[in-house]
Amino acid sequence: MVAVNKYANRGEGLLPPTAMPPGNIKSRQTHSQAPVPHRIHDFRDMSSRILQLATRGLLRIDFLREVSGILLTSSKCDSVAIQLEEHDNCYRTELQRRRKPPFQYEVIPDRQVIGNLRDGDRKQDPPLKAWRSALMGRGRPSVLPALTEKGSLWTGDVQNLSKDRSPAQKEISRRLSPAPGGLRSLTMIPIMDDQKKIGLIEMKSARPNFFSRDQVELYEGIAQILGVALVHRITQVKLRERVKELTCLYGISQWVGRQGVSQEDVLYGIVALLPPAWLYPEIASARIILDGRTYASISFQEGCHQQKAEIIANGNPRGIVEVTYSEQRPEIDEGPFLEEERSLIDTVAKEVVLLIERLRADEEKIKLQEQLRHADRLATIGQLSAGVAHELNEPLGSILGFAQLAIKSAELPPQTGQDLEKIVAATLHAREVVRKLMLFSRQLPPRTDKVDLNQMVEDGLYFLEARCIKAGIELVRDLHPDLPKVTADPSQLHQVLVNLVVNALQAMPEGGRLTIKTMASNSHVSLIVEDTGTGMSKEVLQQIFIPFFTTKEIGEGTGLGLPVVHGIVTAHGGSIKVESEVGHGSRFEILLPVSFGLHEKGVEYNGIFE
Repeated sequence: MVAVNKYANRGEGLLPPTAMPPGNIKSRQTHSQAPVPHRIHDFRDMSSRILQLATRGLLRIDFLREVSGILLTSSKCDSVAIQLEEHDNCYRTELQRRRKPPFQYEVIPDRQVIGNLRDGDRKQDPPLKAWRSALMGRGRPSVLPALTEKGSLWTGDVQNLSKDRSPAQKEISRRLSPAPGGLRSLTMIPIMDDQKKIGLIEMKSARPNFFSRDQVELYEGIAQILGVALVHRITQVKLRERVKELTCLYGISQWVGRQGVSQEDVLYGIVALLPPAWLYPEIASARIILDGRTYASISFQEGCHQQKAEIIANGNPRGIVEVTYSEQRPEIDEGPFLEEERSLIDTVAKEVVLLIERLRADEEKIKLQEQLRHADRLATIGQLSAGVAHELNEPLGSILGFAQLAIKSAELPPQTGQDLEKIVAATLHAREVVRKLMLFSRQLPPRTDKVDLNQMVEDGLYFLEARCIKAGIELVRDLHPDLPKVTADPSQLHQVLVNLVVNALQAMPEGGRLTIKTMASNSHVSLIVEDTGTGMSKEVLQQIFIPFFTTKEIGEGTGLGLPVVHGIVTAHGGSIKVESEVGHGSRFEILLPVSFGLHEKGVEYNGIFE
């Protein structure tokens, strides 16, 4: 007689632990016809195959599929289910003989929820669910029937566990059964890792008393081997993935550290390194979107799964790094992506930010070096100009004096007089060039006075407005009403305005708009001359303050206009900001301190001060 415990009248069919599966003598006798594997041979064979699988470092789903196949083939039962608990998830697989497809895989996010695989609206079998929970240590141990000495559940006839064999219970058992005729034999064997339960092996058969004592003991040993294999598999997978990630990061560091390589080449190089670093490289593709431009791996395609990381530089979003899978894959940590892959893609995004900052620093360094060379050239030319001017002043004075004396001679032939007048004119022109050179080299100190910049603009435009009208140029004044006076040389500031306006007029041969604007801040006033003319290239822009540099035809300019402006402005403690674009005109902004000082400031190209 089989004893039942106090829960039997509740329909749970629960039995105390015993060394033999419950059921009648007849059913146990008929089971002798079932095949019994040779324990030692089968144990060695299955253990060897499972450990070899672990060494290969298969993915979880592939490993469990292979192990389930080994157990199903060896036991010849109807169903093998393996349930694992890792982190906060429960992973459950089931391999059945008569199901299409035979293999099912399920991830249950909350590992406290232990049950059968989803199958439409099918309800779970309350005894099976309770047994799984109890075996994993989260349920009442008293609900477990027929435990072996090693703590495995073993029963030969599930349908005879309850006295209350109601039609409803029979229907539930039939619907849950993996084979026609209803579930009869069942064994659940815990999988251990260092005395900790990490999962279950669940084997089912539609035949009563299918599993013998020898078989249960055999699979308890296999469960121990499987626990070791699972740990080894995880180690192998993590090692392989870490090697892939480190290879990726090493490759990225090499690209980022290369000198003389464009940003485009580096980003394409990084993108090519990403797919091989992910769990499923055969279906992975990647791209980097930076400032609206896309850098994608070969044959990139939008996938059903994406993992992204934002590229944020100086607090501003600049783009994304994205890895996609073109096919469905089981859920792991973040969809089909590993938790470590989230860390990797975030690191890649940070490396892209470092690349952006490094390239920007390199560009700034090149600009600063060029500006330093430019400033050095200006200083050298200034010293040369000052020396030349001093050397030319004396002979020019002598030539001018003697020519003027010769003109006053009474018996001078007319042709000779005309030639002498040409000598005087040429000498005066040469002396003016010398004066401009001395202004550029700041050899002529400014005569300081309080200057109303607005009035100076009005006086200067009085003589230039007619020329603007004749050339079809619209003249726009935008003068600040409460502009403070500056300490400056009025004649030199007038020369600055005239030089800038004349340059603007020459840049608009087909007409356009000339804007003269003044502005004020706490310590500076600004004079802005802006035109809609031909503009200047970056190459020309870098040379406009070099003496004698000109883009005009021979005889149309000396190349001293803007250098003189530079000399005057810097002598007044101010600075020049120049912006220009070919076909879109130029903008010159002169900044002068309200309180004049003798300190020097440099020139600014496109917003960068020298």
